[in-house]
This record gives sequence, C-alpha cells and structure tokens, in this order.
Amino acid sequence: MTRLTVVCENGAGPVPGILGEHGLSVLIEHEGTTLLFDTGQGKSILNNLECLKKNPGSLGAIALSHGHYDHTGGLKQVLQHCGKVDVFCHPGVFSERFAAITTDGCTTYRSAGIPFQRAELEDLGGRFVFNTAWSEIKPGVYLCGEVPRETGFEKDDRRLVVRANGGYVQDTIADDQCLVLESAQGLVVILGCAHSGLINTLKHIISQFPGKSIHTIIGGTHMGFLDEAQVEETIKHLHSIAFERIGVCHCTGLAPAMRLMQAFGKRFFFAQAGTVFEIV
Repeated sequence: MTRLTVVCENGAGPVPGILGEHGLSVLIEHEGTTLLFDTGQGKSILNNLECLKKNPGSLGAIALSHGHYDHTGGLKQVLQHCGKVDVFCHPGVFSERFAAITTDGCTTYRSAGIPFQRAELEDLGGRFVFNTAWSEIKPGVYLCGEVPRETGFEKDDRRLVVRANGGYVQDTIADDQCLVLESAQGLVVILGCAHSGLINTLKHIISQFPGKSIHTIIGGTHMGFLDEAQVEETIKHLHSIAFERIGVCHCTGLAPAMRLMQAFGKRFFFAQAGTVFEIV
C-alpha cells in the first residue's frame, strides 16, 4: 500500500491546527518505507506533522526536489528530530540563487536558495546522497534526475536568476527533480515545482517505464507563472498522457488549477496541507 500525506502547502485543509504556508512537503509511506519529499519553508513543518500524528523521528529518508527555500527551509528542523538520515538530492541543491522582483521599474534580488550551509546540516545527521541521473533511492522509489528540456513551449521562469560575471543570468534550475513510486495501480508522480516543465517531466518518466501507466500526479506544476497560451498548450499535451488523477498545489496558481479542473473533471483534485490518499 502507498499512502501520501501533504504536510506543507500554500493552503490548509480541514485538519484541526494545521497551517498553510508558501511551500511544499509530502510524506510518503510506501512498502514499509517512510520518506519525506521536501520540507516546506520551515514555518509549519513540525506543527503540521504533529497535527497529522506523524513522527519526524520515524523517517527512513528525505528527498529534495530542488534547492529553493520553500522546499528546503524546514530541513534543519526535521533533522533535529530524526538525526542521522540519508538526504537524496541533486548536487545543485546548494547553489546560491535569487528571485528578481521588479516594483515601479526598480529590480531587487531576493535570496531564494536553501537557507543553510551543507556543513551545519551534516552536523545534525544529514547524509547527502547526490544524483544527477535517474536513481532508485529505495525499492520502487525513484528520483528522476535532470529532466531533458525537449518541448518547444515550456520556458524557464525569467524571474529566477543566479549570479554570474558581475551580474545576474537565468537560473535553469538543473537540480529540478520529481519523485516516482511504483504501485500496483500504476506510477505515482510527486512533483516539487516541475521547473523543467510539466510535460517534459512526465515524458521523461514515461521513457523510463515503457508500457506502464501513470496512476496519480500530485504536486506543484509552476503553471501559476505561465501565460495563458502556455497553460493551454500544457493542458493540450496532458490530454495525450494517460493518467487516473491529478492533484495540484503550491505553484500551480488558482486560475491554472481551475482550467485543469475544467479539463479533467473528476480526475482533478486539490492537494492542500492535510490531504491524505491511499493507493492499494
């Protein structure tokens, strides 16, 4: 059996005491393994785990989708509770990165990267296991590695930058990864932000599992930052991919989420903090 529990997300569901924050964290209980995928930005992770009656000390592993603060900010708190544990991620997760914010014609650069140094996390027991390619991190549990950028319409977010040559250049977020689970009902895809493009990501997964279907897609899709034409092109391509249901959250945005609900009807759901679902 596979059970997914959304621990951190922008919105919170009807669980007493649970909090919403801009970020994402999903707890996975899969074939005897308890794994935390991302940690939110750190404002709600421990509170929400307690509200959901989940013990951070029982974690068998942690995986990170990429090195943005809203996916890694709770890592230090979690490590303080679970001690020595493998943390699976891309080596680029520690890259210094920024978001360019323009107001009244003036652009400022806000730090958007992981708010910790590797050494302090290792002192707390984090054992970093890096990958750049497709990797099986636990039996039937995979990190997808770097996603090939093949579609012509999925573009990088221009607001996200890194320092270079005395200025700032586009951050391609090469560390962007998703988690994939094998279940009896099909593949379960858990997205962080899908910075590589939702369709690029799904096509990459399908290429690794010829003949297998996708049961559930859940997580951030970064569609909230796309123009209307790219949203529609994404939905058009999604119609050509076989899956049972899609649960979006975090960086998807309300308007694109409504379009997904219109397009996929009962196959669509919101994945707020507190959402729990099982695949038998």
